[in-house]
Amino acid sequence: METTKKTIILFSGDLDKALAAFIIANGAAAMGDEVTMFFTFWGLNVLRKTAAPHHQKRFLQGMFGGMMPHGPGQLGLSKMNFGGLGANMMRKVMRQQGVTSLEELIQSARDQGIKLIACSMSMDVLGFQEDELIEGLEFAGVATFLGEADEANVNLFI
Repeated sequence: METTKKTIILFSGDLDKALAAFIIANGAAAMGDEVTMFFTFWGLNVLRKTAAPHHQKRFLQGMFGGMMPHGPGQLGLSKMNFGGLGANMMRKVMRQQGVTSLEELIQSARDQGIKLIACSMSMDVLGFQEDELIEGLEFAGVATFLGEADEANVNLFI
């Protein structure tokens, strides 16, 4: 059977959308597909370390970094977030139902060899340094993603 390729752009930093992206990516990888995920703008928050090293930043970049979630455990829901209460309720129901957490899905993606690419241009705009994101990422621009997408039979934008 021929290996097929899937690409996913994760533009959103919402918990529910990140869950969907990683569930699809892990499912495709489990079926033997080659998967590339490209994280841009708010999607980079999924890759942030909870306790990232501090860097001197320009004022607006520091504001972005301070106001945005630090990692998957702090992401809110796209609807009915209620100041974070909705996301906490979602995580609780997921645990009760035995649904894999976002953190576990990220680790599964890494274990399955899913290529995780952080958008270098978005990192520059938001003021993120490589060491503020989880290990094992590639750092590249849109041309790299488009090269991957040209070879894929499915391209998703989430």
